[in-house]
Amino acid sequence: MAMIEICNITKSYGEFKVFDGLSLEVEEHQVVCLIGPSGCGKSTLLRCMNGLETIQDGEIRIHGDRMSGPGVDVNALRRDVGIVFQSYNLFPHMSVLENVTLAPVKVLHESRASAEEKAMRLLKRIGLEHKAREYPDRLSGGQQQRVAIVRALAMGPMVLLLDEITSALDPELVSEVLNIVRDLAAEGMTMLLATHEMGFAREVASKVCFLYGGKVHEEGPPSQMFSEPKEERTRAFLQRIIEAGRL
Repeated sequence: MAMIEICNITKSYGEFKVFDGLSLEVEEHQVVCLIGPSGCGKSTLLRCMNGLETIQDGEIRIHGDRMSGPGVDVNALRRDVGIVFQSYNLFPHMSVLENVTLAPVKVLHESRASAEEKAMRLLKRIGLEHKAREYPDRLSGGQQQRVAIVRALAMGPMVLLLDEITSALDPELVSEVLNIVRDLAAEGMTMLLATHEMGFAREVASKVCFLYGGKVHEEGPPSQMFSEPKEERTRAFLQRIIEAGRL
């Protein structure tokens, strides 16, 4: 049994159908990169997995437990499934340390001392322990995004969802964020990434999924997807990426 099973899900916004029977499996320790044109549902899929959006039909399961639909404990779901957004979403009125410790204290009921010890350990790992008392507006975009990743990790999630985490960054700040993702992948963290960083996807992904027409149109290892895609739609999309100099 796969760690994550997304089974024939559908989702619509009014007349617009985002997913039309989309299915996807993710094995434990896999890094799955979601690629596709804007509007194909990459970010929406991650939000559905974290309970921020609802699906109309189908199921999402993690370790066999249903994580979608009526009766699901959303707070429990979000303990297991962390998400990081492209716009950081740090609380501006809280210090870096307060941002990282808030959920462990409020949701996991950790003692403040224990939560702060863990937070400082995580901040040291990304080289930002000296910024613990600073407020987000005193940090660069890359530093804020690294803190956002640490905030998600502080909950000890089984799965980490990364939604276009470099798209709001200046080019020179992208590498410092992607280095953290490389380290997490090497440690075996199960991750799903919606990304436009095709070179990075080719390097770090276990599996690449091309979303189109409300489904996973094609999936495979990066060596196959980026060199010999089987579907015409996938080839056309990647050709545009190549012409734009992004692969």
